[in-house]
Amino acid sequence: MTDTDSTLRDILKDVLGLSAERVAAFDASTGLFGDLPELDSMAVAGLLTEIEDRLDIVIEDDEVDGELLETYGNLLAFLDSKVAA
Repeated sequence: MTDTDSTLRDILKDVLGLSAERVAAFDASTGLFGDLPELDSMAVAGLLTEIEDRLDIVIEDDEVDGELLETYGNLLAFLDSKVAA
C-alpha cells in the first residue's frame, strides 16, 4: 500500500463516514460514484477538496469526469500521477 493509497482510504473514511473495514476491502475495481450511496453529487466536492488539502495537490475542474470517480483504482491512479508530478 502506497502513502497515497493509505491517505485516500483515510479520506474516504472521514469524508463519507465509511467504516475502516469497508474501506480496507476496496480494490482497484471497487465502484465509487454510483455504487456508494454515501458518494453523491454533494459529497464529491467535499471529497475532492479534502484530497487536495491532504495530498497538497490541485485538481482542475476539467480533470474531474465520470471516469475519474468510477472506480477506486481510477481515482488512485489519477492521484498517484498528481502526487508524482
